[in-house]
Amino acid sequence: MKRLAGALALLALLFVGAVAGALAFLQSQGVAPRALAPYLLHRTGGHNQFIEGAGRLTAAALLRLDRGSYLRQAMPPLPVGAQPQALLAAGGNERLVASVEEARRALAGAVPGDVITFLAGTYTVKGTLFASRPGLETAPIVVRAARPGTVEIRFDAAEGFSVSAPYWRFENLTLRGACRYDDNCQHAFHVVGRAHHFVARNNTLGDFNAHFKINGEKGVFPDFGLIEANTLSNTAARRTGKPVTPIDLVGASDWTVRANIIRDFVKAGGDRISYGAFAKGGAQRTVFERNVVLCEEALLGEPGQRVGLSFGGGGTGKPYCRDRQCITEHDEGIMRANLVAGCSDVGIYLNSAAGARIVDNTILDTAGVQVRFATSSAALDGNLVDGTIRSDAGGSLRLGDNLVTPIWQLYLGRHPQRALFRDTASFDLRWRGDAPVRTGGAAPGPDLCGRPWGRVPAYGAFQDFAACVKDAAPR
Repeated sequence: MKRLAGALALLALLFVGAVAGALAFLQSQGVAPRALAPYLLHRTGGHNQFIEGAGRLTAAALLRLDRGSYLRQAMPPLPVGAQPQALLAAGGNERLVASVEEARRALAGAVPGDVITFLAGTYTVKGTLFASRPGLETAPIVVRAARPGTVEIRFDAAEGFSVSAPYWRFENLTLRGACRYDDNCQHAFHVVGRAHHFVARNNTLGDFNAHFKINGEKGVFPDFGLIEANTLSNTAARRTGKPVTPIDLVGASDWTVRANIIRDFVKAGGDRISYGAFAKGGAQRTVFERNVVLCEEALLGEPGQRVGLSFGGGGTGKPYCRDRQCITEHDEGIMRANLVAGCSDVGIYLNSAAGARIVDNTILDTAGVQVRFATSSAALDGNLVDGTIRSDAGGSLRLGDNLVTPIWQLYLGRHPQRALFRDTASFDLRWRGDAPVRTGGAAPGPDLCGRPWGRVPAYGAFQDFAACVKDAAPR
């Protein structure tokens, strides 16, 4: 009996040692369970029934350990995304339009200071609406609905609004892709070339591949844009091999993307890789702040990889880069006070992104933060990450005070950062106890909810999520 007990103890030690070794290896390689699961499915596919079945069971177990039962309930109303209150009407020459043809004429003849207001109703547009006449800094051209939710424009076209001139502003509109095939509904807005100082505020956009496409034309780029307080989503996975990224910015600089909701951007064709928002192509000084990015909310469990926010995206062909070289994909970007959740891949991805600052973000149910390639460098401080922060292929990290979860703990089903909240599965992000507070100060500016930080700031994107829900307008 003593020999048997000794043998069993030795086997137990060997097993524990093997498991510890495997976890240490996966930790060193930066492989989260949600990344290993699809790899196992791929490697065991096409073999005999036993091997395929074992692969499916192991992959499912890994996903359960890593992802759990996140987002059983929809997000509550928040003071970000499109709001039910109308923005104040801009002063100027108001032009009321009640048909698609009237809208085309108003756009084609627009002059600085015009306020083109769609009367309440649904407009079905075949083809693109062109905004090609310049406004002025002191007298932009505004396209709007008087009240949110009263005007829906349904586009059956590759591009909805094509904006190629400066100082255009779009407000309070609902835009929907209405194409038979997803390949044919590319963009709600294509902002191109000389369309600097573009503004989109308080709009609801749905069922496009890239709701905002921003890029240069003939060496000219539409800089200094603002995308603020919009809701971007899709009602189904996009059946396309074309890029699926609600905010797809290439080469333009000094853009701010603030207080938007971006959700359900699933790519069902091609490589099945999609992003919530990225800036790349030699862009500079992009700011992503106070956004809520939910890779999956209504569209749970679809195959493929979804990334939340990125500087660099999947890279850019040199002819499309601002400098025609793309020595770096992005320089001096800031991601601040964003909530990123429900992603099958990393929540934040830096690809050849130099001088990035990643501060005060809450990142839940993702594979964490990845800084990749020697041309990437990032300072990270004040982030609450349900996962890990890692560098790959020479990426440079400067870590301040962050809360993270080592990868090896994810393989044991441990999520200490989620445990700080009442119930992440029900989107109840109130603190379970006292807020976990930082040793240093928060970055300048309000938190996700638009409120000032407390005297001792909490980790992550918000000081008090209960106040965030309280401040939201009813919808």
